[in-house]
Amino acid sequence: MALSSQLHRTLKPFRALSSSIAHRLSFASTAQPQSNDPSSSNAFVFSSPNDDAGAEKNDDVIFLKANRKSSSSSSSVSDGHSVSMPTSFMTGSIIGKRFYKEVTTRVADDGNGWSVMLDYRTLKTPTKRPLKLPTLGLAKAVAAEWEYQQKDGIRPFTMPLMRLACTALERVPVTRPKIIENLMKKFNQDLVFCRAPEDHTWTNEVLDRQVEKIDPLLDWVKSEFGVKPILYTSIFGGKQDDRLVKAVEDLLKKTDDCELAAIDAMAAAGHSLIIAIAIFRGKLQIEEALELIRLEEDLQVERWGLVEGGHDVDIADLRVEISSAAVFLGLSRRV
Repeated sequence: MALSSQLHRTLKPFRALSSSIAHRLSFASTAQPQSNDPSSSNAFVFSSPNDDAGAEKNDDVIFLKANRKSSSSSSSVSDGHSVSMPTSFMTGSIIGKRFYKEVTTRVADDGNGWSVMLDYRTLKTPTKRPLKLPTLGLAKAVAAEWEYQQKDGIRPFTMPLMRLACTALERVPVTRPKIIENLMKKFNQDLVFCRAPEDHTWTNEVLDRQVEKIDPLLDWVKSEFGVKPILYTSIFGGKQDDRLVKAVEDLLKKTDDCELAAIDAMAAAGHSLIIAIAIFRGKLQIEEALELIRLEEDLQVERWGLVEGGHDVDIADLRVEISSAAVFLGLSRRV
């Protein structure tokens, strides 16, 4: 699929439901504390180089840096040189008027990677390194998110690729062991390992759908890793074969930073590391993954109906989370 077409499909749910998501997420975000961790991608500040001591005045750049304000401080515009972002790139807040006219890409200064330019400013990371992206395709996709921003304000929640890029460049390199550890802690409770009970008429339909849709994925896991997954019906999970656990962990350790960021994002959104790895390995496409993640809930919707302002927003949010991570994964790979 062409880049422009895939990117359009990724961002389309945001455009269609932006006002609904913005209201819901901006309300929820008011109770979220801001992070003081410079490696965190949850809070950022735009600033000019003259805001920082020792910065070269002739180096026209725009920084993304950790917000040092306390959780009780206002996140509104502070002065003419900086504007604080909300606690997350996924909030529906507007952080200030668009301050640039043109978005372009160029080869990074060291010739290794690509940079995004907002007019004459080079986009930088929280630790003030250039936001250097591995491929031109990914740089253009991130640039498209900035180009899409409206004149009345920048909406970070419509920039999932930018968020993933910051995560891959800043958080993953310094917390890689912890990310892998957290993924493996949840592995035994993976969504695809849990089965509906066989001895109840209320769950027969769910079980039949799981056998039809999920069993082919489990067969792939066995052929890919040489170990058959263990299924369970307990909500507390089960215990997978140590050989399968080790094989999955070894795979995660071999990923690069962009790959691990994408896998982590998909596993968190879909409650399934197996589904994330299947997308990573090319076994599942986006629509197939969404169908498996929402299998039980979609059955409930078929039976009882869809709740407007609830199910539809959840579906759009999940679609963007999975799609953006899958697009990010594909675009970050050097062909």
